[in-house]
Amino acid sequence: MTLQPDPSADTLTPAQYGVGARFTLSVYDDRYVAIILDALGAADASGLTVETGDISTFVAGGEADILRYLRDVIAHAAASGAHLSAGILLSRGCPGELQCELPPGVTAIGGAPVALEPTGVRARAHWSLYPLLDGHGGGEHMTGIYDAIRLAKDNGTFSGSDHFATRLDGDLADVLGTIASGWLMVGAHVQHVTTHATISINSPSRIAD
Repeated sequence: MTLQPDPSADTLTPAQYGVGARFTLSVYDDRYVAIILDALGAADASGLTVETGDISTFVAGGEADILRYLRDVIAHAAASGAHLSAGILLSRGCPGELQCELPPGVTAIGGAPVALEPTGVRARAHWSLYPLLDGHGGGEHMTGIYDAIRLAKDNGTFSGSDHFATRLDGDLADVLGTIASGWLMVGAHVQHVTTHATISINSPSRIAD
């Protein structure tokens, strides 16, 4: 699919702008097949494209709908009580992929912060954010990353800095909201932005509360 040069970003659909996620749910329990399949089946995928393969699940659609789906899949699996982790990659504004082909010069578009209904599930995560071009009027790309970390501190989900990642802690909905809101905030300045998180729930090796 080829778009006309210099389109208005406001007129692009999520598919045209390349909004999507890929995630892998890993369950450390001998019931893992049932837990994963039940979780995928229980979540509302209305308005989304969902494709599950032998490695991961691809989800495309609007940002808020994608995050609600991820919240529901992970929370349902967590209700099993089993230790699990979810590896999540969010991407938007790709310059050329299977689902989109944006020409150069498309204005970056951000999005409203994502607020999800609480789940009652305690989650910890390592989170990394990747603006794939310098933004902020040509400024250094770390500006957007630091802004996103400040957002995590302001909303109370920040719990420390580790090698190559920021640690988040809180209700699963709040952790996912921080991840998505930082991603969208940087997306207001940089067309192509990806973010990666590894979320751990029900771990037997929790750090002290």
